[in-house]
Amino acid sequence: MALVEVTIAPATELAEPLALLEESLRDGEALPDAFLGQLREAVEAENLDVLAARMEGRVVGVAVLAYHLNVSAGRLSASIEDLYVRPEKRRRGVGRALLEAVAERCRTRGVSYVEAQVEDEEAAAFYAALGYKPEPGVRVFSRSYAL
Repeated sequence: MALVEVTIAPATELAEPLALLEESLRDGEALPDAFLGQLREAVEAENLDVLAARMEGRVVGVAVLAYHLNVSAGRLSASIEDLYVRPEKRRRGVGRALLEAVAERCRTRGVSYVEAQVEDEEAAAFYAALGYKPEPGVRVFSRSYAL
């Protein structure tokens, strides 16, 4: 099995990991320039980490980890905003390596709580296999506003 290397992408080197997310999560549509600027600022301010998993020098997986203040907990917490692994590289340790890097980043930052929203049973089983547990009684609500 090929070695998986996970690195934290600096604000100046987001193009390759973001290209994978644009390809997979946005059907190839590029992120708007204004949003890219905000993303770079968030990375520079250490409010967001973009973790890139590479095999044989090629980005094959990405996790976006956002940090936020949690008033009820009285400390910093984190959420996995996006996690994607190329389908042909799944079940080869890439996702596991990304979540291990998430855990290390959280330890480094003093974050003891990280959450991830999942859309399907496959993703739920993946997170559960790596120690994540469903939050009992939690429901997610959303609303879109016209801009």
